[in-house]
Amino acid sequence: MFMFISIDPIPLIADANGTTRVGKTRVTLDTVVTAFLEGARAEEIVEQYPSLQLSNVYSVIGYYLRHKIEVDAYLLERQAHADEVRKEAERRFNPIGYVNAY
Repeated sequence: MFMFISIDPIPLIADANGTTRVGKTRVTLDTVVTAFLEGARAEEIVEQYPSLQLSNVYSVIGYYLRHKIEVDAYLLERQAHADEVRKEAERRFNPIGYVNAY
């Protein structure tokens, strides 16, 4: 018996802002990798984010394990950008909030 073996594409899509999302969902690569690194199993990730397909989560985890250096660099870049946005927001808007003197 012959089994046809095909290579499925990795379900990662970069949006217009450069954010990498899993499949056609709004769930980011960051979210899946962080959950995995915190010890969540693929099934638990799907329970937490039901828009994800289990097969896609396994594919993304496999991609991460095969391309750890590149993905880690991407995640660090994303974190640095998030830190810049937070600092700018705190600079523009008092993080403590408005205090009424009355």
